[in-house]
Amino acid sequence: MDTVIECLDVVRVFQSRSKLMKKQEVKALNGLNLNITRGIVFGLLGPNGSGKTTTIRILSTLLTPTSGQAKVLGFDCVKAANKVRGKIGLILGGDRGLYGRLTGEENLKYFAALNHLSRDASRKRLKEIIEMVGLTTASDRLVEQYSRGMKQRLHIARGLLTDPEVLFMDEPTIGLDPQGAQELRRLIPQLVQRGKTILLTTHYMSEADELSSQVAIINHGKIIALGTPSEIKRSFSRIAVCEVICRNSEIKAIDEVRALQGVQQVSVSTDGPVQRLTIQVLPGTEVKAGVKNVLGEGNIESIIMRDPTLEEAYLSIIR
Repeated sequence: MDTVIECLDVVRVFQSRSKLMKKQEVKALNGLNLNITRGIVFGLLGPNGSGKTTTIRILSTLLTPTSGQAKVLGFDCVKAANKVRGKIGLILGGDRGLYGRLTGEENLKYFAALNHLSRDASRKRLKEIIEMVGLTTASDRLVEQYSRGMKQRLHIARGLLTDPEVLFMDEPTIGLDPQGAQELRRLIPQLVQRGKTILLTTHYMSEADELSSQVAIINHGKIIALGTPSEIKRSFSRIAVCEVICRNSEIKAIDEVRALQGVQQVSVSTDGPVQRLTIQVLPGTEVKAGVKNVLGEGNIESIIMRDPTLEEAYLSIIR
């Protein structure tokens, strides 16, 4: 398949000075290897400081790698940075990069001029993307009057101005209310249908699961798991999950469940007289019989083994 984004042994080292003026090195990326094919949403997941934003900054030519090579659409992100910039759009979360005293349309006209779009091309393109992101009725309002969701839609419009083939979205739903986040999640598949390739970073596992064709988990600057969301859950996860619905049990009984062989973690939620026990166990562990023996078979309404959610799998992988 056609590779659109490629990282080959990418290393990025940051240098800083401590209070004692000693030089310190922080390796944000530590031999990153990555290949992303055309026309998909690729989710890049990892804890804070794992290297997600550094990866996007390198691929969008805002940062150079210390060593290794990064390419977008076959162009080297250092040697052919100008060509890369002409092919990509960068979409960030929050209020950064927008001018509150200008209207939404005036913001986009300004950014179109920065991208050297002609007046006629700018007028046509603005109409298209304002409609695409759902800001038609608000384009003549000051951006300082926009909601967070509307500002995020304007960020997306800005990223789409040059009709880029590749979009980098760095935590685009951070800080949005549920409605704004839902609106953005509806828009992303529409962009893919228009032929875009999207690299998405997010801390929201359900969002990555819903939107991504492929997912990579990065930690300490290296990819530690890579595949479809289903493959991450089944092949890379270090847990299986036993879910039990039962009548309220004593704390002592739940502690006995936690002590069963192979059990890694037990979480309990209560809804009136009913409890849900989510029991994480080592893969291949037979735990049903032990749970029934501890809680009492007549006390259990249902007990099933299931694949972990992406969030459960993620936490087990980076633990």
